[in-house]
Amino acid sequence: MMAGQKSKILIFGATGYLGKYMVKASVSMGHPTYAFVRPLNPQPDDSPKLQLHREFESMGVTVFQGELDDHEALVAAIKHADIVISVLAIPQHLEQYKIINAIKDAGNVQRFVPSEFGQEVDRVRGLPPFQNVLENKKKIRRATEEAGICYTYISANSFAAYFVDYLLHPHEKCEELTVYGTGEAKAVLNYEEDVAAYTIKSANDQRAANRVIIYRPPGNIVSQLDLIAAWEKKTGRTIKRNHIPEAEIIKLSETLPHPDNIPVGVLHNIFVKGDQMSFDLTEDDLEASKLYPDYKYTSVDELLDISLTNPHNPKRASFA
Repeated sequence: MMAGQKSKILIFGATGYLGKYMVKASVSMGHPTYAFVRPLNPQPDDSPKLQLHREFESMGVTVFQGELDDHEALVAAIKHADIVISVLAIPQHLEQYKIINAIKDAGNVQRFVPSEFGQEVDRVRGLPPFQNVLENKKKIRRATEEAGICYTYISANSFAAYFVDYLLHPHEKCEELTVYGTGEAKAVLNYEEDVAAYTIKSANDQRAANRVIIYRPPGNIVSQLDLIAAWEKKTGRTIKRNHIPEAEIIKLSETLPHPDNIPVGVLHNIFVKGDQMSFDLTEDDLEASKLYPDYKYTSVDELLDISLTNPHNPKRASFA
């Protein structure tokens, strides 16, 4: 790549929850941006998926339509890119073997970012249903390394807008809220737009080549009880806490059918066990807010202010 040229970025899973933010971040930073999506079957004009495709195209995004089983289509799309970022959802994690094989055959990719965006999978363990998810992510890490592909692994911890909505229900003015376990475990809640921005930055950063980058900004480390107390202060309301004991959460993870048991395992790992803050960062670790100090991330407190002033249109819904 010539000096001053922006890397070309191809995104898998671009129409998903985080994928839309990833596309926007890539375009806003001036990267020629490509999206590989499933073929768009005939859709009514008001179809959200069709509207999203049109929005991508209006932003200058080149959209490739194809299936992950079509190796030739994958290779052809990947040949346009310097960097490949996968934002595929949990059920498709092992489908990334196909992307890895296509990257090997294309031979031009300078960096691969597989779909993780949660816990640092090589340092934490979860209840069996969630541990299976972590194991699949580890399999993709090892396959990437065995293929000799330059990578950046993203430990983005939790999506802030999603969990603020899930834990606080800000649009409902609740008088009582559910607390998982004691509510004291610390988690890391990062706003989705910041997760995408940090990812695009790190994918283009030689310091993050063949490294794990952890998103742990100090303003986003918070417990459930911290979150509720802050919300009480902002709303002037007193909210009753209804605690679900850890033993009950573990039992649910054992008795609920798959895949309903996975979210229970996620909640246990993040908000009961506190695995996102279960290990200290050393001077050898890469932490996003320290690596990019000039980037102004949205703190949890700022996100609560936004939820307070506009509860029916949370920040996570904005895209344009």
